[in-house]
Amino acid sequence: MPPAGSSTQPPRPPQTPRENHLSPATRSLVTQARRQAAGGDLDGASLTLDRALRIEPNNPLIWAEFGKVRLAENDSHQAEVCARKALALASGDRAAQAQAGRVLIDALRAQGRNQEAHEIESQAFMQ
Repeated sequence: MPPAGSSTQPPRPPQTPRENHLSPATRSLVTQARRQAAGGDLDGASLTLDRALRIEPNNPLIWAEFGKVRLAENDSHQAEVCARKALALASGDRAAQAQAGRVLIDALRAQGRNQEAHEIESQAFMQ
């Protein structure tokens, strides 16, 4: 029996990591953007991802995709911005953090910032 004045509360369940998903609408748009980018239509891919961001502006998976398109456009500075935004939004989601981290590493390497890229590569969420 617990001491007087104390309460017994069931133990808290362990917190599960947050996982970001794409809604059916944004999943369709991201798939379309990937096809456009693979076909060389980077402007179309950007416009399609812009539509996806209007639906889910805080989804790190979309921001990471945008970063990949910016890299394909040889715009490593904007790719870095997108990747950092994705990382900021991905807290608690190791898969989204890893995806955004890979885009950031590629963007930094494209800028010749290899030491920074190496430091990020060694961070825990990239393991």
